[in-house]
Amino acid sequence: MITRWFSSGRRSFSSLSEQEILALAISSEEDDAQIYRSYADGLRADYPASAEIFEHMAEEENRHRKSLIDLYKQRFGDTIPLIRREHVRGYYERRPDWLVRPLNLEKTRAQAEEMEQQAARFYRVAAAQTQDADTRQLLGDLAAAEANHQEEAARLTEELLPEGVRKVEENDEKRRFLLTYVQPGLAGLMDGSISTLAPIFAAAFATGNTWTTFLVGLSASVGAGISMGFTEAVHDDGVLSGRGSPVKRGLSSGIMTTIGGLGHTLPYLIPNFKIATGLAIAIVFVELWAITWIQNRYMETPWARAAIQVMLGGALVFAAGIFIGNI
Repeated sequence: MITRWFSSGRRSFSSLSEQEILALAISSEEDDAQIYRSYADGLRADYPASAEIFEHMAEEENRHRKSLIDLYKQRFGDTIPLIRREHVRGYYERRPDWLVRPLNLEKTRAQAEEMEQQAARFYRVAAAQTQDADTRQLLGDLAAAEANHQEEAARLTEELLPEGVRKVEENDEKRRFLLTYVQPGLAGLMDGSISTLAPIFAAAFATGNTWTTFLVGLSASVGAGISMGFTEAVHDDGVLSGRGSPVKRGLSSGIMTTIGGLGHTLPYLIPNFKIATGLAIAIVFVELWAITWIQNRYMETPWARAAIQVMLGGALVFAAGIFIGNI
């Protein structure tokens, strides 16, 4: 009972018979072929050349599966027991990242490379655990084939994905990342950091009360985040503009807007007004520097121009808040 509880119903790999090892190899190849097809399907609309590479890799996995089935039928007959990777303790698992849309090009390539390495390791261990000469030879050959898939992938990449096409795909992926996450997030951070300066510091200097200032800042930040998020999500569905999922853009914009406002709001949880205000002002400068860096790093805005735009806008709003708070 205790042993069964600890093993969660899974078998150890060392306890598998040669028949079960072959059955596990067959189901693993079937799964990997399907995963590669899912990668191809997820990349086809935006990266057709990369999708074709994954189609070739799926076909290769199918050839491996056929070789394994032929050997299995020769040794054990037509009935293949149902044993999958989740039935074996310590066996490598596949993260369901092929379900995520849109697929990240570089992450997908890296995951495929990891899959090949895991498969090669499995075949090496499986070959060492079998006694039948034909089975051992096939598993050893498959281990070598999986290990050589990196070279095969490189050959296919050179054949199907020349430098020009690869560059276009990488630029398209970068553009989608910028339009879906960076641009809405940057707009939100700017709005949250700058537009909330006036109400927060106006409340601070008008009341001199840190708790009241915190409540004003919290409401301004959350309200601005909700407004920016909904505005970004509903004004463009991304179909014609190519800016990606409206939900993702809305979340990026809304969350970053709220963070931008909360940065210089949270110091007002400190009861001492002078300390809270000094810390809030210091955080404002950090926020403005972060906005400038993002503009320069991702939007390719010259550093000096970005700094002048952000600092000037922030200074004007900050001054307006102090002026209104002292009326």
